[in-house]
Amino acid sequence: MGRRQQASDRAVRPAMRSPGRPQPPRQVEQEFWRRIAEGMSSEDAAAAVGVSGPVGSRWFRHGGGMPPLSLAPPSGRYLSFPEREEIAILKAQGLGVRETARRLGRHPSTISRELRRNAATRSGKLEYRASVAQWKAQMAARRPKVAKLLADLRLQGYVQDKLAGVLRGPDGAEILGPDVAPWKGRRKPHRQDRRWSKAWSPEQISNRLPIDFPDDESMRCSHETIYQALFIESRGALKRELVACLRTGRALREPRARTRNRPGGHVTADVVISQRPAEVEDRAVPGHWEGDLIIGLNRSAIGTLVERSTRYTMLVHLPRAEGYGMVAPTKNGPPLGGYGAVAMKEALVETMTTLPEQLRRTLTWDRGKELSQHAQFKIETGIAVYFADPQSPWQRGTNENHNGLLRQYFPKGTDISRWSNEETQAVEAALNSRPRKSLGWKTPAEALDEHLRLLHQAGVATTG
Repeated sequence: MGRRQQASDRAVRPAMRSPGRPQPPRQVEQEFWRRIAEGMSSEDAAAAVGVSGPVGSRWFRHGGGMPPLSLAPPSGRYLSFPEREEIAILKAQGLGVRETARRLGRHPSTISRELRRNAATRSGKLEYRASVAQWKAQMAARRPKVAKLLADLRLQGYVQDKLAGVLRGPDGAEILGPDVAPWKGRRKPHRQDRRWSKAWSPEQISNRLPIDFPDDESMRCSHETIYQALFIESRGALKRELVACLRTGRALREPRARTRNRPGGHVTADVVISQRPAEVEDRAVPGHWEGDLIIGLNRSAIGTLVERSTRYTMLVHLPRAEGYGMVAPTKNGPPLGGYGAVAMKEALVETMTTLPEQLRRTLTWDRGKELSQHAQFKIETGIAVYFADPQSPWQRGTNENHNGLLRQYFPKGTDISRWSNEETQAVEAALNSRPRKSLGWKTPAEALDEHLRLLHQAGVATTG
């Protein structure tokens, strides 16, 4: 027996541990993920490709809603499952290797290696079955790679701190936030408290790394790496429950393909958004604000103000008036909930007058009647108030986006009045210390500080 024949005999794969029933071919799983991308549910996509519903659900769950394999069409370099079925049929008919290769348009050595390496061996002899051969080929094709966040503990610690680190007050003390229920792997909890954390987005973390570690090339990772570490079970670098620190709170990724009222009397023609100065639109001049309320249970609320240029956020504490819950409400009596027109105006005046005059230009609000005292507010602060069109939240897009960020700390359906002013200020500080893509990955606090220094320098130059 020649050396070449001996090497060919040694090409037989060793016995492989059987997982039970062989998995469906790779092409089936690829087609499943293509159906998911089209917007189908995991059960419908599974039925469309011929696998059971539980198998489709398991694929979707283990992949974290993301396809764990390439969806590109096969190049033809490797044998496909239909070709292996054809090989099994021709072998059962007694055809030789060369004739089989000629009919399939493959090289004879390809067929010879296939019959040796991927043959079933559990019966004690080589028997070629297409399903077993496909499973063996897929198992041998795997190239397990250690995730970067799993191998680099320093990088993993940084990512985990920015994503799930605790909030701290001005004195450095930890702000624990609410007691939360155990994470059960369910997506997007709407009506329950979520753990308070720094909650930087993966994109913010990824783009902040070169700023914080400019000379350390090892401290680099893409936002997709962080998402995969969170959503894909096999990565194992970050705990799956940390997805609750993402703004969406989803336990799985969700493909995109799967979602004029009459104005109130306080909104007159001179305060509609169309009358707002043109300089507000380009965000070049600081001092133009957008505002709204975040409302919770039992007439609780927090006012939110966002500066359009720097994205700096200010939270307005709105405690309930004395006697709320004990004094029966009276018709046309003073509101005790904390965000009546007078209380709202006074709280906004107290907050906005802490800013330099150059940062007090305009305020854009929605149509809520809580700001019906806008004329008096303008007199006391010098800030012109404008109201967005009905059902047009995109006209205050910066504020709407920040309200979505704040809902991570103050979920819908919860009592917001339980948080003190100190605690809301901790949330404000956390939001203003998160880097923003629109600011070149500076934080809003850094951007505002830069504007204030420029204003100070301009003032010194004028007086000099």
